[in-house]
Parts: sequence; structure tokens; C-alpha cells
Amino acid sequence: MLTKENLTTYLIALLIILALNFFLPRMMPGDPLMAIYGDEALVQMSPQLKAELMERFALDQSFGEQFVSYWAALFRGDLGYSYSYNAPVIEVILGRLPWTLLLAGLALIFSTMFGILLGIESGWRRGGRFDGGMLSGMVALSGFPDFFLGILLLLLFAVNLKVLPLFGVEDVYSGLTGFGHLIDIGKHLILPLTALILARITAGYLLTRNTMIGVLKEPYILLARAKGLKPQAVKYRHAGRNSMLPVMTQTGIWMGLLVTGALFIEVVFAYPGIGFLTYNALTFRDYPVLQGVLLVSAVCVLGANFIVDLLYARADPRVSHAR
Repeated sequence: MLTKENLTTYLIALLIILALNFFLPRMMPGDPLMAIYGDEALVQMSPQLKAELMERFALDQSFGEQFVSYWAALFRGDLGYSYSYNAPVIEVILGRLPWTLLLAGLALIFSTMFGILLGIESGWRRGGRFDGGMLSGMVALSGFPDFFLGILLLLLFAVNLKVLPLFGVEDVYSGLTGFGHLIDIGKHLILPLTALILARITAGYLLTRNTMIGVLKEPYILLARAKGLKPQAVKYRHAGRNSMLPVMTQTGIWMGLLVTGALFIEVVFAYPGIGFLTYNALTFRDYPVLQGVLLVSAVCVLGANFIVDLLYARADPRVSHAR
């Protein structure tokens, strides 16, 4: 059960993130508008647009009035204006966010699920051929970065074998609708999703395996075996369930790493998500978009940790009764 103390901690963290989003651009030397948009963008702006942006950010007012205006804009969902996309930042981000949530969400679910299952099996068969092979393979796999795995998959399946799409998230010129459109999206998703799963599965596997080995030595496991329970029941219902608890604790932390990994994967596959948007924003020096992406990403990671806390209390009832 999530306590008031934990909830307060999340609220304080959220307020700090939002406050930093306000203070950092204004702490940079020079004109605040230049810090937000860059000198090159300001040169190309018309005087009317500059005046509109000064009014939007309240940069012609006192620091305190700017702070109040910033919070009022946040409550309206106003994260600023993108000069390169000629659109509000929130619209630009919301147009890309669903694709990243689809990719990162599925990668998190599958990598955690497969990591737990393989870790349970490996820990149960410690010292056997399966355990040795899995452990060697996972350790070797952990040495490859996300983007390198993505490039290998891209070269093998998209360039050489030509069995999967090369880039993007859909074939915009196919005219597909309905179920055919979903199949097309699924084909484009296979390679970037596989790359992210392979890059993230090792952490869950190693943590589950090591925890499983320790859990199998606990007295309640010996008692379960003495009662004559079936090996499958002992493996999953007793040992496996307790072995996955540390993995759930780490899932929120891995979410932050997954967002970083998704950035490189999206660039490799030209996948139109938040990562590819960040790359384009860096290229065009679109600082408001970068600022908005960092804010949304931080809030998403914070929200993922909050959900993990709720799920952890359900998986381990002892947490709810802890004092």
C-alpha cells in the first residue's frame, strides 16, 4: 500500500522537476529568449513573433511574475512554442509520444517477462547446461549497446534478407486501413522492439537468477518440498514469485534507461517517436522542444516508478503491513 510519505516524496520530486524546467533556461547568461530559442532562431524570427514569444513567456516582466505565468501555462498544457515545427510544443510532443509509449511499453513488458521466466528456469537448474548456456549468452549480450544491436538487426533482416521494413512506423503510401494497417505497423515495430528487448532482458535475467538461487535455500522452500508439492508449484508459486520482487523494484529505474535506449533505437530506425524528435530538435537547436521532451520524459519515468510501487504492494502483501 502506497503510504502518505511515499506519495509526498513523488509530489516533491514532481515539483522539483517542474521548477528546474523553469529555472535552468533563465539561469543561462544573456537574453532568456536567446537561451530558450538560440541566437540562430532569433535572427530568423520576425519582430512580431519575438514580441509574441516575449509576451507568452512573460520575459518582459519580473522574475516572480514569470514564475507565476510559467505555472499558469503548465496548468493550461502550454509548454512553449516550437520555432522549427511552427507549432505549440505540446502538440509536437503528443504527436510523437504514442509511438514511443508503444515501443518502450512493449519492450519493458516483454524484456521483464522473459527476463523473469528465463532467470527462474536458470536459477532452478543452476550448474546445468541450460544455466551455463543462458548465463554465457546473457553476459555476452549485455556487452552490446542498444544502437549496435539495432544496426545488426537492421543490416540482417532489412538490408540483406529484405524480410522486414527498413525504417519508419508505417508505409504511408500503401493506403492500408483497418487490420492491414495494424499488420503494417507491427512489421515496422518488430526490429526496434527486438533490439530494445535484447538490450534490456539481461538485467532482469541476472537479477532474477541470482535471487532465485538465494530463495531456493530458504526454509519455506525446504518445507514446501517436504510437504510433497509438485516441482512446478515450488518453482513458480513459492520460489519464483519471491524471486521476481527485486525485479519489480528495479523496473522503475530501468524505465529511465529504456527511455534513453529508445532514443538511439528510434534514430537508427527513423522511428517517429520522442527519441527521433529529440534528435531532430538537437539538430535544429529547437530548445523549447528539447525542454518539453525532457520534462515529459521525467514525468513519465516518475509515473512509472509510482505504478511500480503500487504493483509491488500487491505482489508482496507484507509491504502493505510494514510499519
